[in-house]
Amino acid sequence: MRSASKRLVVFAGLLAAPVATKVDKPVLPQPLTTTEDPRLVRLKQFLADRECPIDKYAADLIRAADDNYLDWRLLPSISFVESSGGKYFQNNNVFGWNSCKEPRFSSVREGIHYVASMLGNSDLYKRKTLDAVLRTYNPEEGYPALVKSVMKAISATELPGPVVN
Repeated sequence: MRSASKRLVVFAGLLAAPVATKVDKPVLPQPLTTTEDPRLVRLKQFLADRECPIDKYAADLIRAADDNYLDWRLLPSISFVESSGGKYFQNNNVFGWNSCKEPRFSSVREGIHYVASMLGNSDLYKRKTLDAVLRTYNPEEGYPALVKSVMKAISATELPGPVVN
């Protein structure tokens, strides 16, 4: 009887333990968004040299990219191509998202985080290569190459931080 009791306890333990847990993305340490972060220094310099109004959102761009596992250069590069870095835009949409129609963002910061979330989490974009993400974002021929050329102008290397999903 003792053997049967042990088997019952082991069996009950197996039932109580989780069978499998799903981990979508690893938890990363919070990135630096101070002047100590080399990405922030590089991005601010790039945007300032080109007199881009979104330079004041450089930390938000990096934070939104990190939070959504995107290459830190992607968001500012799309903004640079779509609105000249925030020089020409509508509805607080510096990315040309949905042709600036809907949603209407209450602030540029809200638009940054919304677009980053969509690029990082939407079934349309996640688990795609950078080229596939950019072709989905804008199917015009040459669009991926244009955005990637801006990314390289910001920084030829990714520098420490998350990469494109």
